Amino acid sequence: MGEREIGTRNVVRVLPWKTKDGKRCLLQSDDAGGVLSRLADDMEAAQLGIGQRVLVHAQALLTNPRATEPEIRYLTRQLTECLGDALRVAESRGDRLGISPADDDQGDGEEEPELPAEAFG
Repeated sequence: MGEREIGTRNVVRVLPWKTKDGKRCLLQSDDAGGVLSRLADDMEAAQLGIGQRVLVHAQALLTNPRATEPEIRYLTRQLTECLGDALRVAESRGDRLGISPADDDQGDGEEEPELPAEAFG
């Protein structure tokens, strides 16, 4: 999660890319308009744009009764990657707005709903 230093503008920002080993990249800066921040903003916009195009492609492919299993698997990989990007963008933007995501690991005893396989056609 992003962390804020109380009393300063210095903020740790989650960047919209990962390290080579899959870990989050963080930027600590007090310059929201700096070069890396602007690059991150541009990357976030590009990732969300790609996500929109993949979603349109997914909607078309899923209505095609002749779609093949390899096409659906490839689409699933694309959608998974785009969802990961969108969640990272949301986390970063939420952190900068001071909004904390709901903590799913609170152990409140409630389980997430599960959909049966039939729900997916």
